[in-house]
Amino acid sequence: MTRIDDSTKLPQGQAVYRQLLDLISTGRLLPGTRLRETELSESLGVSRTPIREAVRMLEADGLVDHLPRQGATVSSLSYAEIMELYEMRAVLESTAARFAARAASDIELDELTRLNEEFAEAADDSHRAAELNRRFHLVLQDAAKNRFLLKSIVTLQKAMLILGPTTLMVGDRAVEAAVEHRRILDALRARDGARAEAEMRRHIEAAHRVRLVTLGDRQRPFEPGLRIANKGDTPATGE
Repeated sequence: MTRIDDSTKLPQGQAVYRQLLDLISTGRLLPGTRLRETELSESLGVSRTPIREAVRMLEADGLVDHLPRQGATVSSLSYAEIMELYEMRAVLESTAARFAARAASDIELDELTRLNEEFAEAADDSHRAAELNRRFHLVLQDAAKNRFLLKSIVTLQKAMLILGPTTLMVGDRAVEAAVEHRRILDALRARDGARAEAEMRRHIEAAHRVRLVTLGDRQRPFEPGLRIANKGDTPATGE
């Protein structure tokens, strides 16, 4: 685990929060893992006070639960909750696509095209593909130009961090996603809101189907202590 850089301008609690957020989102802190203050303090090279602050922030995000006789633990999602999460993602992101068809500038559409071209070329590099996919969706959401919708998407995305590794590394999912992105882009350039909404919904539903396939292979900690996977083991969440 990387120690907190003392030179950072962030308050220590915020710096620890971001570090733990990264460990959860990349699957290096797995659902069910206990977050012991003493172990985290030693690993990150900070006192227990910022650890406590960071854990409280994660709890507010819904990423950490306090369980009886275990204390702070990385949250787990039930099968039903994952289904509900993807249902809401389909609603919110398809709405963003519909709004973007009306509000996106030509510059934003050009940037989406560039990102998807790079994404298609990075299909064999799941780490890079996941980052380009993340940026593609962020630019599209910003292009919707609706602050209240964006806040709802950000809240949902935090919950999705618990899902861990990207589905883009499964089979030909990255190649398929690039094709789906192009269909969304075609609808955006045509200023066809209904088609953009429908294509985005199909895109999210395709990711959902792949996620369900991977659920059975999901790792769990062998014991309740702090277990952190190697940094290169799993790329960041993508879909």
